[in-house]
Amino acid sequence: MLTTDRIRALAADLTDYTVQCRRTVHAFAELGGEEHQTAAFIRAQLDAAGLPWQPVGQTGTLAILDTGRPGPGLALRADIDALPVPQHPENLAGTRVCRSSNPANSHACGHDAHTAMLLAAAKALAAERDSLCGRVYFCFEAGEENGIGARPMLAALAEYSIDACWAIHVYAGLESGKICLADGPRMAGAAGVDITVKGKGGHGSRPDLSANPVFCAAAILTNTATAWVNQIPAGQTVTLGVTSIQGGQTVNVIPETTHIIGSLRFFEQSAGEKGVEVFKTVAQHTAAMNGCTVEFGPRFNVVCGPVQNHPACAALARQAAAAVLPAGAIAPCEPWYASESYSRYCRVYPCVMAHLGIVNPEYGSGAGHHNEQFDVDEGVLPLGVAATLAYANAVLQGGLAHLVQD
Repeated sequence: MLTTDRIRALAADLTDYTVQCRRTVHAFAELGGEEHQTAAFIRAQLDAAGLPWQPVGQTGTLAILDTGRPGPGLALRADIDALPVPQHPENLAGTRVCRSSNPANSHACGHDAHTAMLLAAAKALAAERDSLCGRVYFCFEAGEENGIGARPMLAALAEYSIDACWAIHVYAGLESGKICLADGPRMAGAAGVDITVKGKGGHGSRPDLSANPVFCAAAILTNTATAWVNQIPAGQTVTLGVTSIQGGQTVNVIPETTHIIGSLRFFEQSAGEKGVEVFKTVAQHTAAMNGCTVEFGPRFNVVCGPVQNHPACAALARQAAAAVLPAGAIAPCEPWYASESYSRYCRVYPCVMAHLGIVNPEYGSGAGHHNEQFDVDEGVLPLGVAATLAYANAVLQGGLAHLVQD
């Protein structure tokens, strides 16, 4: 077992390493499925730490620390991909400390920080293996943003015995120096909106001779809003974010089709499924009223569920983190409406996801995720490493032995 003083010392001693890892991965800024430099860097670090690894797909990596002593199995997960978001040269306070080398891409969601903290935790736990028992699985998941990496990683993990799973997401909704380890839903589930309204095109001067899919698309949205109020159960939030209605391009031509896209977000699986059902029913009946038809794209379904922190895991994480972090570091925050592929892990294992605050006006971090000015306050990285080590140590000591797996 690791003492609290040892955990604090390990996280502090690895500060420079963690920051350098973050800056290296930040510069690569590779999209999901294309993280070849990132994967090579991760694997080189694992080699240096003496940890065997296996590729998961082309760019994902699963490393295993087997202490050789009986004990629990714990999966620690980080995502590694960037976004197709051009990076502003400045954050909210001025010039950035590091820049993406790819002008078209950037780590605008903090996955570089997640990767760096997991590499630091892997390095620390590998060095301390003689003080540990059980097995630790380090999951470097490719393609979180486009959803290609979770399934193959879970397939790889299915070969092993996993008792619990941990992840951290930096969060621009919480101040630096704070970490949230609350129970229950922490990130939203998602369903894609993808509707093609098919009508009958014609001259703009004779709408009576056409079936206008633009009018129909607008009616679908207004009718859905009414149905939403009356059919989504009270107390269950389902947000509807329509981001585009694209029909014709000419002032005097009624188009044949109009396309509606967007997403639904929710914190209860049943509410999300109900929202999709209501939207589809409204679209079909509204189309019929307007002499049109509708087709639904394959993503117009629940594509991922909410991230749910298991109460026992979250309680153990709070207890372990409180022993190693500064007083007041553990703080509440509202569930985040963004979605995460980590929800797939939550359906298989007892999971916890920590939200690590990064809002620091002096540093210039605090811009929203997926924003060109998004930045990570590097000063919080040791806190994330310490929390990871504390939770790993608690689980490997048998801290979840009382856990009833639902």
